[in-house]
Amino acid sequence: MSKDFLHLSPAFPGRAPWGTASSLRAWQAAALEQYLRESPRDFLAVATPGAGKTTFALRVARELLDARVINKVTIVAPTEHLKVQWADAAHRAGIAIDPGLGGSRRGRSKQYVGTAVTYAGVAARHFHYRAITENSNSLVILDEIHHAGDARTWGEAVAECFAPARRRLALTGTPFRSDDNPIPFVRYGELADGTRRSAADYTYGYAEALRDHVVRPVLFMAYGGPMRWRTKAGDELEADLAEPLTKDLTAHAWRTALDPKGEWIQSVLRAADRRLTEVRRHLPDAGGLVIATDQAQARAYARVLAEVTGTKPTTVLSDDAGASAKIEEFSESDDRWMVAVRMVSEGVDVPRLAVGVYATATSTPLFFAQAIGRFVRARRRGEVATIFLPTVAPLMSHATLLERQRDHILGSAKGDDWDEEDALLAAAERSEKASDDLLGEWEALSSSANFDHVLFDAHQFGLQAASGSQDELDYLGLPGLLEPDQVADVLRDRQRRHAARQARRDRRERVTPEVSLHRALAAQRKVLNALVSQYAHAKGVPHSHIHAELRRQAGGPALSRATTEQVDERIALIRRWHTGR
Repeated sequence: MSKDFLHLSPAFPGRAPWGTASSLRAWQAAALEQYLRESPRDFLAVATPGAGKTTFALRVARELLDARVINKVTIVAPTEHLKVQWADAAHRAGIAIDPGLGGSRRGRSKQYVGTAVTYAGVAARHFHYRAITENSNSLVILDEIHHAGDARTWGEAVAECFAPARRRLALTGTPFRSDDNPIPFVRYGELADGTRRSAADYTYGYAEALRDHVVRPVLFMAYGGPMRWRTKAGDELEADLAEPLTKDLTAHAWRTALDPKGEWIQSVLRAADRRLTEVRRHLPDAGGLVIATDQAQARAYARVLAEVTGTKPTTVLSDDAGASAKIEEFSESDDRWMVAVRMVSEGVDVPRLAVGVYATATSTPLFFAQAIGRFVRARRRGEVATIFLPTVAPLMSHATLLERQRDHILGSAKGDDWDEEDALLAAAERSEKASDDLLGEWEALSSSANFDHVLFDAHQFGLQAASGSQDELDYLGLPGLLEPDQVADVLRDRQRRHAARQARRDRRERVTPEVSLHRALAAQRKVLNALVSQYAHAKGVPHSHIHAELRRQAGGPALSRATTEQVDERIALIRRWHTGR
């Protein structure tokens, strides 16, 4: 690619060229070079959230405008707020985009080169956007293209409106899905079993972005604890959030934990605020975000944070006419906390977000990845993101698989390409509605939080500890600026401290007055089961496999018939596994 082809002439007098070759990240420059070399009509770029998809897409637009390949740009985004973000970013690129704030029916100024619209807006006025596309040489930028597969009407509208486009550039940060709605303008290849898999033209994953210091490493702080609730039939049930449960029990326990009146969420919010305080010692403007299930919970969480911090957090609700302004104001301030419902999970750019609380029962891998993407944008080397979440199997699996790439699958593959991870992700998506159907069939009675472990780089650190204990505070007090290899070293050091304290507690307990055998065995089995649950979540294998391997290595009968000494030996063994020894 020649230097002349890479050069940009500023669109406005006095404006320095935007997005010159030297200012692009390595992946953006490589993707741009490939795009300009191949000049495709359709191009799908998959780049992890925070990597800079917007900059890449607008650079493509600027090149095509300057070369007179196109004369119009249409940007399709998931939300109203993102339309404005795209228009502002396009302005910095010398491209005037109308986000439609004045109402498109009033007409648009001739100064605009194009428009920004939501997927819902395209579906509502597809004849209008079809006419615009037919009457111009258009580049259509489809931001988070997977939304065109969310509803058949959206996909059909996108296909109908933009079929005549001169060029189409599709972007996504989370390309995995398990439904049967093909995404328009995405190329699919057929596998041996008849399943069709999407193919990206350029991929830049989280692992590569982490290596290039484009995104932050993520610490997942997992919390379990005992939950108690009443069913629709009037039965009172109790379970530990971190223990292996059926799908229905997991859904009830999870929502009990998220109940604003319960102690679990209040303890986790206090812990997250302590973590934010530590991060702000190094990054004074670092902010936190709580992602809530619905508006009522968002308001309740905001009240809890106001009591904890003494300052009212920013609360963003989906039906709030000033939502975009609130997000922008928070982004430019140094306020501590923002509480929001799902709308902030995707595409919203608040680079100073460093601490998050995943306080929603949404379990699909797509939503989880988009939510985590709000916290990984790096501003300087050494920044670390910290996410607090309940210890439930779907979220632990998503966190463990964070660095792996997912493709959009059409059909229900069962061949060699359908591995255990694919099945797990698909099952999580299928069970989302089933879990939602349980809402209203239970009443939260009480909840309590325990710190379970830290998940970092697919490895687990820490042993179960009480909320507010020194063991928990050791992990909450991790420095806010650390290189990835330093994070692992510090976590190992914290784990050694934790294990040493636990050993001292175990020695003290052995000299305390004896308790009955059945109580002692029950207590030991509970400790063992908790450790097995944590280890199974981290490794992504069934609990039964862990118990079987412990029995094989340590010897003895099944757990139900094991003696106190045999259970102790298994506890010691799995603790060595946790510490990697």
